[in-house]
Amino acid sequence: MKKAISTNGAPAAIGPYSQAIDCGEFVFTSGQLGLDPATGKLADGGVQAQATQAMKNIQAVLTAAGLTLDNVVKTTVLLTNIADFAAVNEIYASFFEGTTYPARCAYQVSALPAGALVEIETICQK
Repeated sequence: MKKAISTNGAPAAIGPYSQAIDCGEFVFTSGQLGLDPATGKLADGGVQAQATQAMKNIQAVLTAAGLTLDNVVKTTVLLTNIADFAAVNEIYASFFEGTTYPARCAYQVSALPAGALVEIETICQK
């Protein structure tokens, strides 16, 4: 059994997918860009601002699922420029302070939707 999770606190899906899927023991979030849910535009300020907004969007989706970042067990970070890894890593780490860091993969990709510089997805255990 699976259930779609949706919130206005994060950008609406820009395609045929759900913001997250609850499938019992796990919740899988779709990749979050640094889109401001109020404006639908990428956060101003480059990759750090986009990473911050992407993490806030993840928090909003997790809240809608009744979870927090403490439930995150795995993340995937997609970057259009791997040279931004250190800057994104600093932002990312600040959101997980005081908890066990999740497992993670990070990849450079040639492009992301909406011209984004970073996208982050999570797998969470309830």
